[in-house]
Amino acid sequence: MNPQQANYKQNHSTVQEFILMGYQEYPALLFTVFLATYTVILLGNGLIVVVTMLDPALHTPMYFFLRSLSGLEMCYTSVTLPKMMANLVSRNHSISLPTCATQMFFLIFLGGTECFLLAAMAYDRYLAICLPLHYMTIMSHRVRVGMVAGSFVISLPMQLVQIGIIFSLPFCKSNEIDHFFCDIPPVLSLACADLHSNEMAVYFESTTFVIIPFLLILASYIQITKNILRMPSATGRQKTFSTCSSHLTVVILFYVSAAIVYLCPKTPESVKVNKLLSLLYTIIIPLCNPLIYTLRNREVKTAFRRLLGRKRSLEVAKRING
Repeated sequence: MNPQQANYKQNHSTVQEFILMGYQEYPALLFTVFLATYTVILLGNGLIVVVTMLDPALHTPMYFFLRSLSGLEMCYTSVTLPKMMANLVSRNHSISLPTCATQMFFLIFLGGTECFLLAAMAYDRYLAICLPLHYMTIMSHRVRVGMVAGSFVISLPMQLVQIGIIFSLPFCKSNEIDHFFCDIPPVLSLACADLHSNEMAVYFESTTFVIIPFLLILASYIQITKNILRMPSATGRQKTFSTCSSHLTVVILFYVSAAIVYLCPKTPESVKVNKLLSLLYTIIIPLCNPLIYTLRNREVKTAFRRLLGRKRSLEVAKRING
């Protein structure tokens, strides 16, 4: 702790808990919307996990990454949505400092992991389209497990350090967080200390976890686009692009919203915008993932029908044997 922070602690009472303000209007309506959204997120992403695990035809690298992404999205959403719904039906909107720190850690840890996982998925598509003859050799089971595990490992130590630095600050300006959950920008705004080094750390980490993976994704899709344009068949070009468009849609929504929240300069007007954008990358994208990847993916829909057909056959066999 530097002398300035120590002086603040001596002359001010430090906040022991925060109040999550969120939106105070229409709590019953918002609770219903959030509950329905959370249910669809868990069911939709859970369905992708189950179908891609049970159907042998989907035991490929692409669906391994999709299964990992769906599992990650369920965890990511569970960090914020249950507390948001509890605040809507309770008069007590408080959250203790340790709970706030825990929520923030898992939010940025899982968010950082998703950034690198989306980059790994883009690299997988690059290999499948640009180097099809070597695809299965390069993207072996060991490699893809290592890429998913690496996405978690890269994110963990930096986020632990970030959380430790933020919650070592004295919070004595106010205890009201103008947000739905404990995110870095609104919590930092309540600290009564020199925040220059903290803001630089946030920019550095955001660059590492947002800009670098995005540039890797961009490089992959530049090569993919070049390869698609060289295809002689229009049908082949359309089919190949359709396998990438779902992933590209998720990437654009996720990275643009995260970049605006964490990298753009903070102004009084940006607070409300950031609140809305935070809903985009914590709720809307996990909600859209199963819709984007299943409604536009013939193989997943076929596998789901096979799974339902297998279930009906088992039920009929049980009735006959019973």
